[in-house]
Formats: sequence, C-alpha cells, structure tokens
Amino acid sequence: MYKTKKSILKRLPWNKDRLIGQKLPLTLKQIWSIRMLLQNSGKVRDLAMFNLAIDSKLRACDLLKLKVSDVCSDGMVNSRATVIQQKTGRPVKFEITDRSRRSIENWLHTASLGVSDSLFPSRQHGSAHLSMRQYTRIVSSWVAGIGLDPSQYGTHSMRRTKATLIYRQTKNLRAVQLLLGHSKLDSTVRYLGIEINDALEMSEQIDV
Repeated sequence: MYKTKKSILKRLPWNKDRLIGQKLPLTLKQIWSIRMLLQNSGKVRDLAMFNLAIDSKLRACDLLKLKVSDVCSDGMVNSRATVIQQKTGRPVKFEITDRSRRSIENWLHTASLGVSDSLFPSRQHGSAHLSMRQYTRIVSSWVAGIGLDPSQYGTHSMRRTKATLIYRQTKNLRAVQLLLGHSKLDSTVRYLGIEINDALEMSEQIDV
C-alpha cells in the first residue's frame, strides 16, 4: 500500500532541519570583537549590558530585572553583587570586573538613572525593564554584527560563556557550580556539556 505525501509529511520529526540544543558560548576572540563593535558604534547601554551579562553569568530573566541598587551603593558600582534567582529562589553572587564597572558607570551617567530605576529600562510604555524579546533581538544583533550565525548563539550564550572559559582553564566544576547557582553538580556537568573527552584530557595530564 502506497503512502500518501500527506502521511509522510506527518511522520517527519519535529526537529528536522532545525538547530536544537544549547546555544554556543563565545570565545575570547568573539567577546573582544563584540566589545569593539559596541564601542565603535557608541552603544553605551549595550556595552554595559554585554559586559555585565558575561561577568554575572545570570539567566536572562535575572539580568533584565536588575535595578541600579543591585549593583551600586553609595554612588559607586560594586565589585560584587548578590541577587535572588527567579528560577530557583536562591541567592547567587557574581563579580563585576573593572571593565564592566566602567561601562556601567558610563551607562548610568548617560541615561541619568537613579538608584531605584531598572538598570536596563525599556522604552516601551508599561514595562519597567527590557523584555526577553527585546533582549533576544539585541543579542542577535551583537553576534550577527561580528559575522556569527544568530541561530547558533542566543541569550543563554551570555550565561554560558564565562562559566565555560573558567572550566576550561581550571577544570574546577565545584567553582563553576557555585558561580552558576546550580544546586546539583550533575546540572553543571550537563550544562557545560562535559563528556568523556574532557575526562580523558584531564587524565592524560596526570603521569603516575
């Protein structure tokens, strides 16, 4: 019995010809390329947002909800901050490097933001801060601006980038777990995509 074209189409997997799975983290070279792009374009807000997204390793929902008071005290941008994660309800700490602090200070001055304001306010009426849709479009413009495929990178790339770099340099899973705010080490292993090749690479460096 011959199958109709319609029945064949119905059996096609939902993910055929689609890119699925985790979004790729950025490399150091790509990080600097985006920074230069934003600096040369005079995008003060985007540079502050990009630097803080990389440093904080926060989920997009937590990054967008930040208020000026979350990262500043006594008129200065702090070197460290703590926020309550929306997904887990648990606190997570993160560093704010000198570079990020300078870009945030520049943004605060440019936008004339007060302590109680959203760090990245929306221009749309009725919304205190940028929406996920707006942030997604912004991130896509960053990666596309340096010649990357936006379908392979996204808002979660910002969260994964520094965590991945830290792991590759230190192989310290526990440290990365704490920085990402994961409750279980297994979650960090899956998140970083650690496989047997990583384990073999570490094992090969130990000569007994």
